Amino acid sequence: MATKSIQAKNELFSTIWKAATQVKHGKGISSQQFMAYFLWMLFYRFISENIIEYVNKQQQEAWEIDFDYTKMSDEDAEQGRDVIVETKGFFILPSQLFQNVVKHCHNDPNYNVTLHNIFKAIENSAQGTASEADVKGLFDDFNVNNQVLWTTVDERNKILSYLTQTVAELNMWDHELDLFWDAYEYLIGMYAADAGKWGWEFFTPQEVSELLVKITTHWVTQVNKVYDPACGSGWLLLKFKKVLGENGVRKGFFGQEINVTTYNLCRINMFLHNVNFDKFDIARGDTLINPQHWDDEPFDIIVSNPPYSVPWEWESNPLLINDPRFAPAGVLAPKSKGDMAFIMHIISWLSAQWSAAVIEFPGTLYRWWAEQKIRKYLVDNNFIDAIIQLPNDLFFGTGIATCVYILKKNKQNTDILFIDAGKEFIHVWNKNQLSESNKENIFNRYVNRQDIDHICKVVDYDTIKENDYNLFIPTYIEAEDTREEINIDELNKKISETVEKENRLRAEIDKIIQENFNS
Repeated sequence: MATKSIQAKNELFSTIWKAATQVKHGKGISSQQFMAYFLWMLFYRFISENIIEYVNKQQQEAWEIDFDYTKMSDEDAEQGRDVIVETKGFFILPSQLFQNVVKHCHNDPNYNVTLHNIFKAIENSAQGTASEADVKGLFDDFNVNNQVLWTTVDERNKILSYLTQTVAELNMWDHELDLFWDAYEYLIGMYAADAGKWGWEFFTPQEVSELLVKITTHWVTQVNKVYDPACGSGWLLLKFKKVLGENGVRKGFFGQEINVTTYNLCRINMFLHNVNFDKFDIARGDTLINPQHWDDEPFDIIVSNPPYSVPWEWESNPLLINDPRFAPAGVLAPKSKGDMAFIMHIISWLSAQWSAAVIEFPGTLYRWWAEQKIRKYLVDNNFIDAIIQLPNDLFFGTGIATCVYILKKNKQNTDILFIDAGKEFIHVWNKNQLSESNKENIFNRYVNRQDIDHICKVVDYDTIKENDYNLFIPTYIEAEDTREEINIDELNKKISETVEKENRLRAEIDKIIQENFNS
């Protein structure tokens, strides 16, 4: 199985690299644009296969015959439209299936128009139904008429046809392998260098996501609702499905995202991982100013990697100080740094018996003024269970250090566990990663909650209060002294030997000079 997985990944990565080189060569196409076109084409193939599998299974069970939806007429397929939309959330006519379109794409002089019409038809199929909000605008980032990228219709169609055929040839739908996940991470890593901050804004590395999910769910096998207020493309939320299993999240995945591209990608990701439209609710908008899930909170588990030190316009809304999410601290997070506003939002919407894990910039642990007052509120109310320092350079597009807040409302003790995991990494290519043993070490240290010199420290409330609510890990965990111990006697012996050798050399030099002078 391991050999099969590695081989499948290598073949997939090689194909993506070849496609990127072919599409980008001599064109004004950015890395982000290529990724969008490639991933959305993957999505089109996936939902087509999803519909085919569903219809074929229904027909075979009803009539006990082999059935192939790709060969059905559009007229006959229309009879099942309402049932399919009600179940899957969208509808695709047989003639519009990826598997049928790819057969003729290279001969279609209006292929860009064909794709545009298909994508609109898929989105429109959900209008007026329960899935409308989950499907609306899904293909907005796939602009088939982008004249900046491809100046002529013929050139556009050639590139679109090439991408379609490349995706058709990918052997990545083996249910034993989560190759779409690998393809996405590969695309992010491949282009992080010229994408700048884009990489970490879209994506939390798999191993970090898995660690957070394991920590927040280590005592349960099922939860009702999980939530991410800055969900990006949804990978953190989807880790619950992988860690807890197919039925591990009973009532659904909830999230909000401000960026339209990542908002669309998150919804696509849900479909790609077989999370049906009635099991997720992803909203678009600014969570701090206009949260979209008031009627759904509180949430059992909350995990998030919100943007670091992002400005937020609290001054333009004087009512925010009275917002039930922020009012308890008596102060708002600084307008130039919304980090602690996310923390306050999360603790407000967290269920009483559950926990949250939030990745933050370490400055939130020690900065003064408003952030110090918010830390005081969190510590005094016993909401902080642990602070974990992660290694540097884990995230794509940035090498900064990060930390994790573990938050709870039902703590039985008043202390806080500090873990310095800065050395828990392996270096792969040009990035640091958490290996399986690294994740296991961090997880076990959190669960065991014991002091370990230079690594873990359980600190009582009074000590933290005496330190003015400073939560910076070096305040409580002494760094290991890696300097070699100096043996004074041995050092003096070496110095004496060196002096003796120097004197001997000088004597020999003087002798040589004297002999040359006398001669």
